[in-house]
Formats: sequence, structure tokens, C-alpha cells
Amino acid sequence: MLWVIYVTSAYLYPKRKPSGIRISQPPGADISMATAQHPVAPKIRAGVQPLRAGEGNSFIWRKLHSLLGIIPIGAFFVEHLLSNFEALKGPAAYGAQVKFLNSLPLVRVLEWTFIFLPLLYHGLYGVYIWFRGKSNVVYYPWAGNWMYVAQRWTGLVALVYIIQHVLRQRFLGADLPNNPGMAFAKVQHELANPFMLAFYVIAMIAVCWHFAYGIWLFAAKWGITPGETARRRFGWVCLAGGVLLCVMGLASIWAFIEPKYQNAPEDVPVSLRTAPASSGNVARPLELA
Repeated sequence: MLWVIYVTSAYLYPKRKPSGIRISQPPGADISMATAQHPVAPKIRAGVQPLRAGEGNSFIWRKLHSLLGIIPIGAFFVEHLLSNFEALKGPAAYGAQVKFLNSLPLVRVLEWTFIFLPLLYHGLYGVYIWFRGKSNVVYYPWAGNWMYVAQRWTGLVALVYIIQHVLRQRFLGADLPNNPGMAFAKVQHELANPFMLAFYVIAMIAVCWHFAYGIWLFAAKWGITPGETARRRFGWVCLAGGVLLCVMGLASIWAFIEPKYQNAPEDVPVSLRTAPASSGNVARPLELA
């Protein structure tokens, strides 16, 4: 028994051998023994926190944030791209579209209720979610984490773009609601700056990505696409829709800088539009309301 204790203590607590001094040990004392040791548990870093019910008021605010991103912000974004697509027809057609939108009843109430205030909440609360979230793409380079990072950065680019776009086109310079004929020239002057042109192109791509992936997230969070197969298929639909919207947006930007409409007049008459006549190839004027 004493021999076993001595061998064990020699294995667990080996003695230092001073230089020049040899310590005699019993035979077999230096033989190492295989022991089963528990491996050290790796330090796991927190991943992206999912949205769960029962997290207090934040669940309601996040649901509202998700809903507003689709209705009314998403609906307005699609309408805005369709309106800007009129620029391909020239300054008069674009100015007529601006006049039509500003002639809607209660347009200022609609503008603030369904555009400005929802955009303000969606943008600011989105930044708040970003600062509270964690995306460990370095430690967990999964597709979900990369999507999370891309959605946050594209949202930030979209927020900066929308703020400057609304300020410059809606509140600064020419008063477009009362002078819709100046709309084409105002945008054209802004895009004449190569830095602004590059910013518009980057922002258009970012906004379309943010909206397309936002639709996919909305469908997943609201239970519209249950299951991996449904989400994968709907992901391709969102991708195709985002590419289509991006092409429309970039084509609208091209309309303001293409040689066909260079040096457009500062103001064009938009009180009349031309529509095909009922017979023949003669165009007749159509008065706008």
C-alpha cells in the first residue's frame, strides 16, 4: 500500500531535480499512465438572437416594425419606382406623373401618415435593433448571419439615402408640388454630380436588396411560409422580384442622364398630356385633373 501511494504521489507531484544531483526513484516510477480526462468545454459565443413572443413590449414593436416595412413603406416603394419609370418617356411625362400624385385628395395627410412617419419609425427602430443585435460572422460564418449583416448595412444605406432624397427633392430647391414641370430638371441636375450618381446607384441596389429580403423575413416571421421548403422557394421569388425592381430603378436613373434628354428645360408644361386618338394615328390632348 505504501508503495502504491509513493508511486502515485511521484506521478502527480513530480520532484524537480536540482542540477548535479541525481535522485534515485524506484523502478517504474517514471512510467506514465493513460488516464481519462474530460476535455475543456469550448467557449461558445452568442449568436443572433431570434424573435420570440413573450419578450415584453419589444415583441410588439418588432412586429410593428416588420409590418410597416411591407405596408405602407413597401407599397410606396413599388409605386415610387413605377412613377419614376415615367422618366423614360421624357420630362413632360415625368412632370405629369408628379402633378398627378400631388393632385390626390388629402395628399399631405397621406404623405405624412403613410410615408414620412412610418419611414421614420422603421428607420430609427431598425438602427436600434442593429445596435442591440449580435452577428458573429467571424465565429459563425453561416448564411443566416451574413444575411443579418447585409440587411442591417443595406438598411443603413437606405436610411441615409431616403433622408437626403426627401430633403433635397421635397423640401429644398424648387417646390415640386406647385411646379411639377421642374421635377425632371431638378433630378437631372442632382445626378450631374458623379458622386451623387454613384450614391444613387449604390443606394438603389441596397434598397432593393433590403426590401426583397425584408419580404422574405416578413413571410417567415408571420407564419406565411412555414417549413424550410416553403421558405427556400419563396426566397427565389423574392430574389426575382428584387432583381426586377432594381432593374427598373437603375433604368429610371439612366433616363435622367442619357443623351436623349440632356440639358432638359428647367420647366416644362404639364397641364396637358397626349393620349392616342380613338381612330387614326393622330394624338389628341388629354387634360389632367
